[in-house]
Amino acid sequence: MLELLSPPPTDPLFALVAELGEAVARPERLDLLVGVYRDQTGTTPVMAAVREAELRLAERGESKEYRGLSGNQAFNRAMTATVLGTEDLISRATAIQTVAGTGALNLLAEFVHRTAPGATVWISDPSYVNHRPILESAGLTVRTYRYLDADGRPDQAGLLRDLSQARRNDVVLIQGCCHNPTGVDLSAEAWDTLADLAAHHGWVPFVDLAYHGLGDGLEADLQPTRTMASRVEEMLIAVSCSKNFGLYSERTGCAIVLGPSQQALRHVESTLQNVARVLYSMPPEHGAAIVTTILDDPALYATWRTELEAMRTRINANRADLVAHLGSLGCDRPAGILAQQRGMFSMLPLTPDHMLRLREDFAVYGTGSGRINIAGIPAHRIPYLANSIAAVATVGAVTGG
Repeated sequence: MLELLSPPPTDPLFALVAELGEAVARPERLDLLVGVYRDQTGTTPVMAAVREAELRLAERGESKEYRGLSGNQAFNRAMTATVLGTEDLISRATAIQTVAGTGALNLLAEFVHRTAPGATVWISDPSYVNHRPILESAGLTVRTYRYLDADGRPDQAGLLRDLSQARRNDVVLIQGCCHNPTGVDLSAEAWDTLADLAAHHGWVPFVDLAYHGLGDGLEADLQPTRTMASRVEEMLIAVSCSKNFGLYSERTGCAIVLGPSQQALRHVESTLQNVARVLYSMPPEHGAAIVTTILDDPALYATWRTELEAMRTRINANRADLVAHLGSLGCDRPAGILAQQRGMFSMLPLTPDHMLRLREDFAVYGTGSGRINIAGIPAHRIPYLANSIAAVATVGAVTGG
């Protein structure tokens, strides 16, 4: 049987991570690949609020018994309230704990397949590298809508033309903030227009929330999702706690489904539980207990919000510093494009060949598409990064001149 097994497609990101691991002899190497927050020392820290929550959990010494297929219900309630904000939206929602944001995406993709097996799911072009594999693995048809114009700005006209083709009960996957891989977010006006389009044509928004709090602030980053939820009858939301709580290895997230009423939601949780039972049975408890402890305690919540804001401030400072250095080197077009971006990632206006040269000549590791992790740059390495970008790029490709 094993002799019949053909090699699966290589994941481009983790192929580069493996290459990076082999470059230990290059002290100048700069790892901008995987989307994790790193502080000035290059460490992914444990947040103080998380440490305190873990101490309290250890002191309580609660049982490690299964929580059930929906996971930690206090976590589900706290996350739903955090994401949706108002009681009228919370009252229309049900949630289930998942194995991080990726688990929420998988769970909701399978949910779509079971409830509307003929549906098409629309994703942005470009999109998070794992969106298409997750959706196609669930047996769904995937189409793309335009997202960026030639100047790296949202292509609102192209997006709306493409999504005008979405049919009733199709699903449109939209990243709620800090778009991965581009760092380019839709305007409030674009979200309003999308909400009108969804309500008129009857397609279902599917919002992927992985970076809220790291763009323009927690409330500002959540507002587009809330706006959409207030304007449509049905909506799916995948939420990750990996980035904004620093719980990468704890695999903590949830899937939220909104309907027009609680009556309409009567079979949703049991369907999600049925899917979870097949995929992984019970979700892990520790990360969910940490998040619940933080969100339910005013002092810990305030500490977390302060730490989250400090992370956001550092990310924005890194981007602004890189923009300034590129501008000083005459790279006006990439500087202007990067200045519009938000969140952990930025997409450089470079070709795959340029990104290859960055790796080979300067040991700067980003993806072939041009995505780099802004949150992974030590501040003192930003001049080196800017000079490396300027060195590999031709004048025509980068400056537009």
